[in-house]
Amino acid sequence: MSKSVFQKDFLWGAATAATQIEGAWNEDGKCPSIWDVAPEKRIKNGDTCHDACDHYHRYKEDVALMKEMGLKTYRFSINWCRIMPAKGQVNEKGIVFYKELVNELINAGIEPLVTLFHWETPQWVQEEGGWLSDNTITYFTEYVKVVVDALSDQVTWWMTLNEPQCYIMNGYMVGAHAPFKHKYLSLSKMSRVCMLCHGKAVKIIRERAKTTTKVGIAMATTCVIPENESVEAIEKAYNATYTGQMGTMGNAWFCDPMLKGESVTAYGIYRTSKKDLDEIFQPLDFVGINTYSPMEGGNYGQGNKNQKPGCSRNSMGWLVDEGCLYWTIRFMYKRYGLPIIVTENGYSDNDSVCLDGKVHDPQRTDFIYRYLGGVKRAISEGIPVIGYQYWSLMDNFEWAEGYSPRFGLIYIDFETQERILKDSAYEYKKIIETNGDCI
Repeated sequence: MSKSVFQKDFLWGAATAATQIEGAWNEDGKCPSIWDVAPEKRIKNGDTCHDACDHYHRYKEDVALMKEMGLKTYRFSINWCRIMPAKGQVNEKGIVFYKELVNELINAGIEPLVTLFHWETPQWVQEEGGWLSDNTITYFTEYVKVVVDALSDQVTWWMTLNEPQCYIMNGYMVGAHAPFKHKYLSLSKMSRVCMLCHGKAVKIIRERAKTTTKVGIAMATTCVIPENESVEAIEKAYNATYTGQMGTMGNAWFCDPMLKGESVTAYGIYRTSKKDLDEIFQPLDFVGINTYSPMEGGNYGQGNKNQKPGCSRNSMGWLVDEGCLYWTIRFMYKRYGLPIIVTENGYSDNDSVCLDGKVHDPQRTDFIYRYLGGVKRAISEGIPVIGYQYWSLMDNFEWAEGYSPRFGLIYIDFETQERILKDSAYEYKKIIETNGDCI
């Protein structure tokens, strides 16, 4: 058998976020988040995240399923609301929960990958100004210190923030996500607060961690796919990925300061001062990329449709084209030169339990094999991709879309909380067992 292109210790895993799975929204000292108090009319079908997947009470069952699937790693977020439910207050029950979760994972042979912020803004922080206020930098760094002190004896892999550009755009610009604001004129200020939180968090982890650390950030990334693989087409697609409205706001606006130490100018706004850059730009061990679809615009010669013949869309309406993962990896490495973990990549569908009691999801299985083919190609070309985290481990609360979209490898009956491994989970297990040789 030929040697796998995937390194022996490749980080095969799956990802979740606290708000989307934990439930127990008002138990054991946890304070409300901005999602806990979101008006029902802003969430599809009037859904709430209050119960979600009840992972808070069922984490041992969920870890057992991860082990059955053969996962090597598990990316999850810490819920800020469980750790610091009020200004200056630390909730020991919240710390105990995450310590027990980490222990359960390690005992199962699963490496924890911790995200410090995946949109779980406490309501009390929001009332103090949220991401429009420098106060949040202070509150976030205090929170990070508590988490690092509590978990860094067993946690090696850390991500500071998840998709800051999406959080700001959806929550404060478009108003599609909590806290449902429209603050277009405050983009620079909010971006600055987010990025300073990142930079300060990196320094805290480096300074206070009790073990060797690997530190990065999970960015929402995508690309324009070249029309062909000529040098000219590739260069044109690369430039479009990081310039123009979509490229700047979707990629360069946050990535360049945090990953290159360079400020970005857009719409006449100079967002990042030299003083701030010195705090924001910190050495990282990797960059996480969250990639699902190609960038809408400029691809295939189709104007803004960005769709070539034969491409489908998932139940969220997102274009399915495996080329986007390969080219995103390639362009990110060219621009930033950091090892890459695919921290999110997944397929949404309208799954259901069949008469045989199983969940058959061939489209998701096809998606996984196709997109991992792009990862395999990137690695074979010498790009250091060190991990892949499928999104998501289980069906969950999909933010403003509620419970309708199902991304999970594990089917969740939200009425009974029954868990069922989908066909795709077993296929993913086979991929892990062969270290990607079956791709």
